[in-house]
Amino acid sequence: MLKHRYLPLTEQDQMEMLATIGASSVQELFKDIPEGTRFQGELPVSPRLDEYALTRHLSALAGRNADTDRFASFLGAGLYDHHIPSVIQHVVSRSEFYTAYTPYQPEISQGELQAIFEFQSYICELTGLKVANASMYDGATAMAEAGNLAAAATKRKQLIVSRTVHPEAREVLATYAHGLNLEIVEVGWEQGVTDREALAAAITKDTAAVLIQNPNFFGSLEDLRAIGELAHAHGSLLVVSSNPLALGLLEAPGKLGADIVVGDAQPLGLAPSFGGPTCGFFAVSEAHMRRMPGRIVGQTTDRNGKRGFVLTLQAREQHIRREKATSNICSNQALLALAASVYLSVMGKQGMAEVAELNLQKSHYAKQLFTAIPGVSAAFASPFFNEFVLRLPEGTNPLQLQRDFLAAGFIGGYDLGRSYPELTGHLLIAVTEKRSKAEIDQFARVLEESICSK
Repeated sequence: MLKHRYLPLTEQDQMEMLATIGASSVQELFKDIPEGTRFQGELPVSPRLDEYALTRHLSALAGRNADTDRFASFLGAGLYDHHIPSVIQHVVSRSEFYTAYTPYQPEISQGELQAIFEFQSYICELTGLKVANASMYDGATAMAEAGNLAAAATKRKQLIVSRTVHPEAREVLATYAHGLNLEIVEVGWEQGVTDREALAAAITKDTAAVLIQNPNFFGSLEDLRAIGELAHAHGSLLVVSSNPLALGLLEAPGKLGADIVVGDAQPLGLAPSFGGPTCGFFAVSEAHMRRMPGRIVGQTTDRNGKRGFVLTLQAREQHIRREKATSNICSNQALLALAASVYLSVMGKQGMAEVAELNLQKSHYAKQLFTAIPGVSAAFASPFFNEFVLRLPEGTNPLQLQRDFLAAGFIGGYDLGRSYPELTGHLLIAVTEKRSKAEIDQFARVLEESICSK
C-alpha cells in the first residue's frame, strides 16, 4: 500500500531498501548526527491538509490577488495585458509540446525543432535581421547577452546604456557585466527619450555598444537611425530592445541600423502571470551569428531529400570547450516561443498591424482624456506607442491613488518614483487593445475623483 499518493513507495519497498543497506529503521540513517543537534518535537508549520482542503486553501490565497480576469489593467512597465487567442492554449497544451525539454536528439524531436525554427523565422521578419536564435529566458537577459556579444565582437570593454531602458534590464546588464569586467555607462534622458547630446559626448573608442529600448520604458519612441549613426561613427554596435507588438507599425530596427535586436515576446500571446515566465528573443546581422548565445535551429534535408531540422552553431559550454563558449545559457523557452509563434501565425501581418493600431489609438485617446483632468498633465511631448507618463498634481500619493483604482476594479499605473527619484509623483500608464472606451472613461473618472478628494 502506498504511504503517499504521489510517491510510489510502499512499506515493503522501504523495508527491503533498509535491509539492503543493513539498517533497521529510517531513524538509524541519522545515527551519525549527534542527538543534541537533531531537532526534537514538531516543526512550527501548519498541520497537513488533504488534497481537497489544500486546493481550497490555495485557491483562497490566489483569490486575494488582483488579476486581469477580474480587474481592468492599466499597468504595463514591461508586462502587458493583451488579448490571448484561445487557440494558443489549445496548441501548447498538447503533451508532445508541454512535456518536451531540450531537443538533444533531433531525430526524435522534429516537431519541437520545427516550432522553434518557425519562431526564429518570425523574429527575423519582425526585426529585419538575418539570424535569430532558439529563444532566451526573457528580454532582460537577452539584452545582457547582447552586451556580452558586442564586447566580444569589438574587443572593447565599455557599454553605454540609456536610462530610458527598463530599470530591471539595466540591473541584469550590470550583473552580467561585472563578471566580465565590462564598464557600464548610463546616459540620461530629455523629454522622455535618450539625451542625444549626452550620448554623443559619452561614446569613445572604447565603447563596444550603445543599448537602447524602443519604445522605451516611458513608452516614448527613440530615433534609432540617429542613435545608430552616432554609435557606428565610433565603430560601436547598436543594440535595440524592442516591443515586438509595436513592430506591427514601426519600421524594423534592423532596417534602421540596429546590429542586434532583442526583446521579450510576452506581448505575443503570453499571460503576464504576475511576472513570468516569459520568452526572450535575440536576432543579429549575419556578421555576428557565430557569436550568438545558445543555439540555432537550422533547416536541412536528409539523405533521402526529406526536409528536416537540426541544432546548429551550439556555442554554449555543454557543446564546446568552456573558454570558447559565448554564453552559459543552458535552456530555451521553447513552449513559450511556441505560444508566440502561434500568436504570430494566427494574427498574420494584417492582424499585427491592426492590434498595434488599436494600442496606439486607444492609448492616445486615454492620454487626451486623462490630461484634461485639472492638475494632471503629460510629462513628455515625445511620440509614444501604448504607454505614456502622467504628471500628477503636487501632493498626490501614488500609493493611495492605486488603492482607489483597485477599489473601483482597476489595476493602476506604475509609480515611476520607485525607479526614478526625479519622477516622484509621475504615473506610467499602459493602454492595450483590451481596454474598452467605457473602461478608459471610467478610469478617468476614478482618477479625477481620487485627485479632487485629496
